[in-house]
Amino acid sequence: MEIVLLTGMSGAGRSTAARALEDLGFFVTDNLPPQLLPDVLRIARDEGIDRLAVVVDVRGGRLFDQLPPALDRVRAQGERPTIVFLEARDDVLVRRFESSRRPHPLQASGRVLDGLARERDIVAPLRGDADLLLDTSDLTLHDLRRAIERAFEADMPARLKATVVSFGFKYGIPVDADHVADMRFLPNPFWVPELRALSGLDEACNEYVVSRPGAVEFLDDYSAMIQRIADGYLVEGKRFVTIAIGCTGGRHRSVAIAEHLSARLVKAGVETTVIHRDLGRE
Repeated sequence: MEIVLLTGMSGAGRSTAARALEDLGFFVTDNLPPQLLPDVLRIARDEGIDRLAVVVDVRGGRLFDQLPPALDRVRAQGERPTIVFLEARDDVLVRRFESSRRPHPLQASGRVLDGLARERDIVAPLRGDADLLLDTSDLTLHDLRRAIERAFEADMPARLKATVVSFGFKYGIPVDADHVADMRFLPNPFWVPELRALSGLDEACNEYVVSRPGAVEFLDDYSAMIQRIADGYLVEGKRFVTIAIGCTGGRHRSVAIAEHLSARLVKAGVETTVIHRDLGRE
């Protein structure tokens, strides 16, 4: 049985993700008291349900504290749930709560930010155990649905799924990155007049970046490292990895290297999606 535990920050898109899982054929149960998780799994198994998604979050109040021991009991039964954690920046979450005119479940008589701070403290251990961490700050509802669909397409063999994200350090490191690589050791095409207006997607800029000393060696070593850990990730039940490739502004070096790294991973049999987070931001 494929089991997904969907959790994360309030306002980060759990309802959208749950609907996407339901459309993919999952039996979805929402706001389940955590201590009932082993019982739900037993019932689902007895009823022949082969895809189960359980939404658990801080709406359960003190019951949420029972999630770690419930997960321990589930794992003791030989099950390995895939934990999906939805994240977003505080300013984005505040705007979403204000637009919906709903209070945060933990804000009590305080502000939404107070509730978010309490929630982050409570869910921090679960965030650290997440198999798939999705930052929805800059995603539309359709983007989030597509991300869930890519991750849980039916009839796909169990293999590592990688997301390669190019970014600019000036805009911050992606919060959902499992691995971060810094391309600022390569010469910056920004200082080459004929390349400044181009991006790493343009052939001239792309070739310039990859032809610099150390670029190919980095690609060789880094792609080999990802391939080397892929089997170990799968053995441990981790099917998703996010690789962040950064440069100063996220326009030239990181974009070019992300494209080349993705091509190498695909060739090695790693299902890969490329996202250029900050391209066009300047």
